[in-house]
Amino acid sequence: MSELKRKSTDYLRDVIEQVDTNLESRKHNEIKIDRKKIVESGKRNFREYCNAMNPDFFMPHRQYQDRICETMQALYEKRLLNENGEPYKILIVNLPPGFGKSYTAILFSTWLFGQQKKNQIITVSYNQTLSTRFAKSVRDTIEDAEIRGTDDYFVVNSFFKDVKIKYGDAAMNVWSLEGEYMSYLATSFDGAITGMRGNIGIIDDPIKNAEEALNERVKEKHWDFYKNTFSSRMLDGAIQIVIQTRWATDDLAGVLCREFPERCYVLKMPAMVNGKSLCEDLYSTADLLSKKETLDEHIWLSNYMQEPIDLKGALYTEFKTYFAVDADKFERVIAYVDTADTGSDRLMLVIAGVIGNMAYVLDIYYTDAGMEITEKESARRLHEYDVRECLIESNNGGRGFARNVERLLKESFKNKKCTVTWFHQSKNKKTRILVNVTNVMEQVVLPENWKRRFKDFHTDIIKYQRKGKNEHDDAPDGLTGLVEFVNGDVKGVKKARILNRSVFGL
Repeated sequence: MSELKRKSTDYLRDVIEQVDTNLESRKHNEIKIDRKKIVESGKRNFREYCNAMNPDFFMPHRQYQDRICETMQALYEKRLLNENGEPYKILIVNLPPGFGKSYTAILFSTWLFGQQKKNQIITVSYNQTLSTRFAKSVRDTIEDAEIRGTDDYFVVNSFFKDVKIKYGDAAMNVWSLEGEYMSYLATSFDGAITGMRGNIGIIDDPIKNAEEALNERVKEKHWDFYKNTFSSRMLDGAIQIVIQTRWATDDLAGVLCREFPERCYVLKMPAMVNGKSLCEDLYSTADLLSKKETLDEHIWLSNYMQEPIDLKGALYTEFKTYFAVDADKFERVIAYVDTADTGSDRLMLVIAGVIGNMAYVLDIYYTDAGMEITEKESARRLHEYDVRECLIESNNGGRGFARNVERLLKESFKNKKCTVTWFHQSKNKKTRILVNVTNVMEQVVLPENWKRRFKDFHTDIIKYQRKGKNEHDDAPDGLTGLVEFVNGDVKGVKKARILNRSVFGL
């Protein structure tokens, strides 16, 4: 090979090597630039943060994850507003098993510390074992270290350099970040919350199974813990996230929605929508249909469709409601009273304004108080709502109750306009309730806020089952009696009269 040819070959080799080097360098710089963009985006956007932290689970095409992440972030940033324009304070997440609701909450906890190191998070789980596991997952995620030379591996420290566990904090359930006094506390419904208050509270799956969902004591314990322990440790303006399967209408999520409707935002996503899987690559439609065939129906409905167990077989569905009604259009104002038969029963007094065959409920008095209290209170309400016809079942002391109410109306309120009539109910109670269910659903119109205003009545009416034994039947019996009164179906009692309002100067 001539010297000139050899030099030309060497030169060409050097040029190719330089080009390869430049390409590798450019590629490496592009990766670094992309990594920087991902980090900056993840700092601002929780969904992008999740995508980077675990790309094998958080995938762009899993759109249900968009809703979860965006809703959680909006709650924290006070952008999730109710109809009054006020920020929701409680987010209730109802999702099927395997959709990553608890895992997302764990990552959300780490992201929140990145937003503000002074955030204080309190988490509550079913028992101490699960609360420790949740707490350990949050802590381990923060302590996870970056792998050098790996450009597609992200940890908390990749986004938030100053989020580190304080040196010497060895406990799993209680620990602090560097520079902070107290950052995180985990407990259970059997535990306590001491030594710390939080501005972020997370409750993760309080009910274990279907048996507990129907256990009134368990649900009462959860509500008592929430009211007297959890809420008392929340700072002013705190946000709360309740993650749970919708087992029962009166589980913690249900009671929160009933008690604080203006504070609660419900994110409910069933596993199947219009016969297809919510997320096909997580659970295929075929797989879900197989589960539906295998599982007991009530387990399928609660676990995968987020429909409470006690709604399965419920006699009543959704009631008609009104926001406002013109009282001048009432043809009459009537009341029906079912007195308490036994010590466990409740008095049910329902007052309604009637237009045609529609009964617009104005008030419900539903109580287990003694007759010395209910007689006076019933008379007061009859007078307050200007009731003209009151029908009272005379069974088991009802006649004496009716006479005393009539006497109190005259003596205490100088009211002679209200006609009190008592009668003996000879028909079978459950048969009457079942026969009249359609009439009740079509003719009774309840106030828009009835679930909160008449809490005990709401609980008993929606839990009443078509089949089997019911603990309380006073609520459905009262509504049944009301429509019977409106329709003239009470034996021995004339149909409620349409009064000439002009007689009374109305």
